[in-house]
Amino acid sequence: MSGPSPDQIAELERQIAQLQMKSTGDQARLEELQAQMRQLRGEQGINLAWQRVKLARHPKRPHSLDYIQRIMPDFTEIHGDRCFGDDPAIVTGFGTLLGGEPAMIVGQQKGRDTKQKLYRNFGMPKPEGYRKAMRVMELAAKFRRPVVTFLDTPGAYPGIDAEERGQAEAIAWNLREMSRLGAPVIVVVIGEGGSGGALALGIGNKVLMLENAIYSVISPESCAAIIYRDASKGERAAAALRLTAPDLLRLELIDGIIPEPGEGAHEDYDRAAELLLQSLNASIAEFKGMTPEQLIAHRVEKFRRMGNFFSEATV
Repeated sequence: MSGPSPDQIAELERQIAQLQMKSTGDQARLEELQAQMRQLRGEQGINLAWQRVKLARHPKRPHSLDYIQRIMPDFTEIHGDRCFGDDPAIVTGFGTLLGGEPAMIVGQQKGRDTKQKLYRNFGMPKPEGYRKAMRVMELAAKFRRPVVTFLDTPGAYPGIDAEERGQAEAIAWNLREMSRLGAPVIVVVIGEGGSGGALALGIGNKVLMLENAIYSVISPESCAAIIYRDASKGERAAAALRLTAPDLLRLELIDGIIPEPGEGAHEDYDRAAELLLQSLNASIAEFKGMTPEQLIAHRVEKFRRMGNFFSEATV
């Protein structure tokens, strides 16, 4: 018996992507299409949240620099926080997006092999990384350039040296200063969006997620260790955390989902970058005409609405 044709899957992916990009889309229709996709791919009975966790952590998944070299060929990197040093776990710089506007990019960067992973500290930033990012974002606001941030970290580095240099203060400072930055801020979760380490670069006018990315206050394994007293129950915790892009869009914690090619971004870096670039250019154009005051008001109002599950009864 032959399996589903590539055309069938591609058409379903197109329809799902169109609905996912609309925060007010037909949820019933979306769930129906996703069920059809699972059936075609033989995914019934699989914890889809855990599957997304594994895809977000896929060893061949593209990282920030993989996207940057494809969407911003003239990227010029900026180093250092003007205080302590440089943090390779966060890459910052400026250039011009293909077919779009000059922009500043701030991306969390994991390593590919053992040497790179150690150099990039497994994508876990230290305080100097967050301070470098904030320095670049303030520079972007000064020259009225949009800021694009790529989130891809299991969390901020919890080591003693990071704590000694003010890890919590650096994250808190970024949260405050990003909320009142006078430039458009577009946030994209490209892999793991873990805890405050990701949120420190996540205060944007528009927050997007790649289809197989995850975004959560805690990793599934750590959550399982706390709630179930057993870190091996990470799969169960992943489902409960609602950390996938469709879940977060439904909860209005993100603004849109960027589709991925095939079984995931790791299958086709060029196509994944093309889809990402389309969303970035459209998002930047959306905020281009707004004043700094309007951008700040928009951002503050957006985050104030989060978590508002109850409303007062009208008399």
